[in-house]
Amino acid sequence: MWNQIYNPLGNAALSTIAAAIPVVTLLVLIASGKVKAHIAAIIALIVANIITVAVFTMPAGMSIRASLLGVVVGFFPIGWIVLNVIFLYRITVETGRFELLQRAIGGVTTDRRIQLLLIAFSFGAFFEGASGFGTPVAITGAVLIGLGFSPLAASGLSLIANTAPVAYGALGTPIQGLASVTGFDPYVLGAMVGRQLPFFSLLVPFWVIWAFAGWRGMMQVWPAILVTAVSFAIPQFVISNYINPWIVDIGASLISMGALILFLKVWQPKVLWTSPALRGNDDSAATMAPTKPLDTTPLTQSQLWSAMLPWIIVCIVMLIWGNGSFKTWANSIFTWNYPVPDLHNMINKVPPVAAKPTPEGAVFSFTYLSFTGTGMLIAAIISGILMGFSPAKLIGEYGRTIKVCAISLITISAMLAIGTLTRLSGVDATLGLAFAATGVLYPFFGTLLGWLGVALTGSDTASNVLFGNLQKITSEQLGLSPILMAAANSSGGVMGKMIDAQSIVVASTATNWYGHEGSILRYVFLHSIVLACLVGVLVTLQAYVYPFTEMVLK
Repeated sequence: MWNQIYNPLGNAALSTIAAAIPVVTLLVLIASGKVKAHIAAIIALIVANIITVAVFTMPAGMSIRASLLGVVVGFFPIGWIVLNVIFLYRITVETGRFELLQRAIGGVTTDRRIQLLLIAFSFGAFFEGASGFGTPVAITGAVLIGLGFSPLAASGLSLIANTAPVAYGALGTPIQGLASVTGFDPYVLGAMVGRQLPFFSLLVPFWVIWAFAGWRGMMQVWPAILVTAVSFAIPQFVISNYINPWIVDIGASLISMGALILFLKVWQPKVLWTSPALRGNDDSAATMAPTKPLDTTPLTQSQLWSAMLPWIIVCIVMLIWGNGSFKTWANSIFTWNYPVPDLHNMINKVPPVAAKPTPEGAVFSFTYLSFTGTGMLIAAIISGILMGFSPAKLIGEYGRTIKVCAISLITISAMLAIGTLTRLSGVDATLGLAFAATGVLYPFFGTLLGWLGVALTGSDTASNVLFGNLQKITSEQLGLSPILMAAANSSGGVMGKMIDAQSIVVASTATNWYGHEGSILRYVFLHSIVLACLVGVLVTLQAYVYPFTEMVLK
């Protein structure tokens, strides 16, 4: 057995700096724009191994095994989702169905700002609720680039929009993960998160349009933004507090999309915004191929159903794949669990991160049928066959998709290797303890701890599992509500989703903007940190000014 060491240098500040080196290396290399993302990820992985072995005293064999486990986990399930989403997208383009979808959306509105509300926010929230784990950014990014948005607008705005729904993603998986490590009722945790995120569900739609079109462009369509925001935020609050935390995003997104479409039947912006680029400096617009004017001929009923067919199939399949009963059935039959030798249960998480020495599991669960990416692949195959693809043609297109996505898959796997290694070595716990030492300011910095967790791991669920118990222990020591701070970990984490490296790679892949991950990171970083700080301010007010938690417990 090896026990994690959280202060290997005997000085908390120096140990924290050492722990931050791998992730800082990764982000600096990507942001520089001079190093390709996959090279940056591989370099950062090498640095992470050196730090964990030389500074944190992790045995070299364990460090290498942890990295290899992360590489495999990076492909299954994250890379598997991206590969099959892009496969579906390419099929719809090849069959002309995507052009019909463009015309269908153009029939609702040709205004780019309204398209962003409909696709990036509401439609993306549906896929976040149904499947999560990179699916919404992959789909909305591909749709927006197909509609003619610039690569930076399509990728960056998809990332910003995919924030407020994240805590309830994949049918409430982050909430369930938080409950599993804190011992709190998931309904109580879901309700507490539902008293934090609706404020940002009101804000984010305005934020996205402001980021795209500026203040004046935003104010020209404020009624549509308000309808979208309110029709999502209120159901988000009601469902999370009075029904359950599992269907929050599904219900809120469907209501939001319906409300916006109905509202557009009685209201349209006086000035149409047709520019596909971000207001201000958007160099990515120059990389776009010339596009032909969109055909505005109204679709027939048959064409409309034809355009929507692949996405209807995806929605149905994702709802099935996200259902707990289906997962339980599938995992009881189609599962291969591989405990990594000399790693599984050979590392102890110790106080103060855990209440008592707790072995860290290291099992690769190859639940191949229940993977979200498998559901996406099945949806793509069904769609392709119904759209006239032969099996041979589907296989050929899949081969071309693998070729297109190869570099991105390598990048994602390397990044997940870093996340897995830092988790098993205790490096990320060292960073967490630095946040936990902030005393009276802990509600603010504890929220940012959730942001850091998602930025490191790429998953709100993983961040909750990683830091949820630490939030509970620290808040109890400081006399704060542990339910409030556990929920804050998830709510703060959603703002880290837009800067985690794997999400950025998913966005660049979906928008065919390979090699520009640094541009995307530089664009979204300030949005991410400002929004995370705003969540921290809200949680601080809830901790010291208004006892929201007592209301939840009643």
